[in-house]
Amino acid sequence: MAGVLAAAALSSLAACGTGPAERAPKTSAAPSAAAVSRPPTLAPGPGGVTPVFESAAQSRDKTVALTFDADMTADQGPRAASGEHFDNPELITTLRRLKVPSTVFMTGRWAEEYPAQARAIGRDPLFEVANHSYSHYAFTGDCYGLPTVAPDRMAADVERAFAAFRAAGVERPMPYFRFPGGCYDQRALRALSATGVTAVQWDVVSGDAFATDADPVARQVLDGVRPGSVVVLHCTRSAAPVTERAIRTIVPELRAKGFRFVKVSELIGNTSGRS
Repeated sequence: MAGVLAAAALSSLAACGTGPAERAPKTSAAPSAAAVSRPPTLAPGPGGVTPVFESAAQSRDKTVALTFDADMTADQGPRAASGEHFDNPELITTLRRLKVPSTVFMTGRWAEEYPAQARAIGRDPLFEVANHSYSHYAFTGDCYGLPTVAPDRMAADVERAFAAFRAAGVERPMPYFRFPGGCYDQRALRALSATGVTAVQWDVVSGDAFATDADPVARQVLDGVRPGSVVVLHCTRSAAPVTERAIRTIVPELRAKGFRFVKVSELIGNTSGRS
């Protein structure tokens, strides 16, 4: 059990911003002819490799995407059964009250544990649900102590998460994927090419995992946000207990600075539309 707890702690800390194992080269945006019926994605890289989106760094618009990782690993069912809370309904309520469009990167295991919440988030036009794997196991070796997914099972793990979303009633999950721990390499990008997802990382680390004081979390976000930023936060009470309080500071202060909150799909769509 101690090993499981340590791995979970390290993986959540990793998702809060120790850098990814490898940064993919910048890729050009996909044509937008089907944008009306399909969410915007980036064009595959050389050889069809999965593209990676980190931010709309060249944006002239003061937009920012708050993203929330709803983490639960495949082996944490007993901990949930014993009363540990991997959800954070108060955070979702606050985002609704403040009218903050957001992207929730959800694991399939989280959707199985909290199907009513997953369905409510997925059906609320304020939010969009994206893929954070089924298992929350690593897609590279040496990723903060996480168990690893075999290369020939990586695409299946992603597809299993999409199936879990559909089973929970999330009808239109977005074709975006965030690697557990933020760890990826070229092998992982090639392995996911058949899924058609755009991998989404971040450029602003909130530091909310295991934080006990909301003020430093809020300050780190406020100091880091630039036009087109993607901020990584968490939607997990046990691992990120102060996120909701930090949001109550972050949102009004960024709005006072002229920022507008958008979903990841809008940032990617704006990138796709730029020459």
